[in-house]
Order: sequence, then C-alpha cells, then structure tokens
Amino acid sequence: MKADRLLSILLLLQTRGRVPATELAERLEVSVRTIYRDVESLSAAGVPVFTERGRHGGINLLPGYRTDVTGLTADEARALFVLSAQGAHSDLGLDGALGSALRKVMAALPAPHRPAAERVSERILVDPARWMQSPQPGTGSGPDLGELQYAVFADRRLRLRYRHSGAPAPVEYTVDPYGLVNKAAVWYLVADLHGEPRLFRADRVLTAGTTEETVRRRAGVTLGEVWAALREQVERVPKDVPVRVRVRRGRLDMFLRIHGGRVTAPPPEAGAGPPEEWVELAMAFPSAAAARSMLAFGADVEVLAPPAARRELARAAAEALRLYQDQVQALG
Repeated sequence: MKADRLLSILLLLQTRGRVPATELAERLEVSVRTIYRDVESLSAAGVPVFTERGRHGGINLLPGYRTDVTGLTADEARALFVLSAQGAHSDLGLDGALGSALRKVMAALPAPHRPAAERVSERILVDPARWMQSPQPGTGSGPDLGELQYAVFADRRLRLRYRHSGAPAPVEYTVDPYGLVNKAAVWYLVADLHGEPRLFRADRVLTAGTTEETVRRRAGVTLGEVWAALREQVERVPKDVPVRVRVRRGRLDMFLRIHGGRVTAPPPEAGAGPPEEWVELAMAFPSAAAARSMLAFGADVEVLAPPAARRELARAAAEALRLYQDQVQALG
C-alpha cells in the first residue's frame, strides 16, 4: 500500500539521513520513478523532504525534523515488549538501555496501541533457563563476557585462558572472534582458531584479554554462517549402534517406560507370559558404551549383542565389583 511505503520512506530518512533514490527503490521493491512520486506526495503533505542531484545526491529531510510516528502495528509493539523479557540484554549489561528505549517507543506509540503493549509485561514471562539448572559460575555476568563483547565490537583479537570440559588444566588460545551467541541461556563465543571455526562457552573462559591486533576473520564469512556450521557439527547425530537385549517379562513394563525410546521394533506384551520368562528386544544406542545403562536392571536384563556392548557392561560390572569387593567377600 502507498501509505505504508510513504511511512517507510519517512522512517528510513529519519534513521539514515540522505538516501539515494535507487536504494529506496530497491529496498521498497518499486521503481525510481515511483519513489520520486512518493517524495512529491510527502512534500504535499507538509513533510520537509527534498532531493539533491549529482553524484553524491539523494533524498533528504530538513535538518532537525522528526516525527513521533513509529509505524508500529499493535502486534509489532507487543513483540518489542516480549523481547524485553528474554534476559540476554541483562547479561550484556544493556537492561537499562533496553528499558529506556522501550519507554521512548511507548511514548511514540499511537494511543490505541499503548494498553496492549503495557499488558505484555503483565501477561508474558519468558524464563530461558532449563528446569533444575543452576546458573554456571561466570555465565553471562562475569568480566569475561564484557571483555568478549568489547573485542567483538572493537574487531580485535582475543587471548583466552580456557577450561575444556574434563580437561585437567586450562589452555591458552589467541582467537579471531566473529561474535557472541546466546543458546538456551548459555553464551558462546564464535571465533576462528588458526583459521578454523571454533565454539567457546563463555562460562569456561577463565580470563580474557583484548589484544591490539586487528581481528583476522575469513573474508566474506558472517557470524550466522559460522554459527550454522558449528551448530550442525554439534547436532550431527552419529549412526546408532544396534543392540540386542533380553529382558525378564516381569520387568518389561518398567524397562519400556525408561528405555522405550531406544527400542527399534514393536516389543511383546508385558503380561503375556510368566514373569521369569525372557523376551528379546532390538534397540539402538549412540555408542556401545551407552549400553552400560542396562546395568541398572541388574540380572533382569542381559545384553546379547554386539560383543563390544557386552564388553562394556562386563567392564562396568568389574569396576563396580572392585569398589564393593569387601562387601562381596562378607556375603560369602
């Protein structure tokens, strides 16, 4: 609609200053001739807009002219106020700035939209943390996140002292950051290490220092592209290992409640035979070692195949036996 296009032109000029007519035409998907006709319409409506010819010309608003029209619909206004409940801005130290910005937006909203926007904070609450998950030390609030953020915006290389999960000692790296990503309430630094994409959890960064060296990102590569590639690596599911087990029928119902998601063929009925009878099931695990969870059922479950899974269970059982050897001997 022409009215929406006129408002878009006005808001773009307020935000950008001088804008070439060709750029406006491209962004609004109309011809340059249509843009000039729209400019004439704005001028006729009393908007102080003018054009400048020449190589560096474009369409301008008179200096100092502002309008309090936001162009937001009721749904768009509500969406902005839902954004304020996400929590990521607090981690970055921007909660005050966001609150101030939203107050300005509220003041500029058309009066009919204000009640709906105000009710968002009363009716919508977003808690990104998972159930029974305690905040990790340093996650999103320590000085390291601030230093990471500074390096990202200053386009500087970062020197990290980083603790890998399960590693006995921290490691030092000099990386080239692309940006920060908040995934499920956890902050990650996306960076290149020796030209290869890497992912670093912010809560495992022990110390971070911005160097004087300019960042060395790969040409033409964006944060979104690097994140997508890294996420695919993390989420790529390895081919499952088929595992064959037998379960005592009396324990089959409980077994299926816990491990039913790994059963790959329709199981027999739990009560269709004597409790001591064995029934076989076909299952799949991400690795042979994952079949160790079968030990929780003791002698009521036996892994039949493959041999690698049987060895894993035998190894786990032997480790447990060594821990409780004195009790085994006491039992005679």
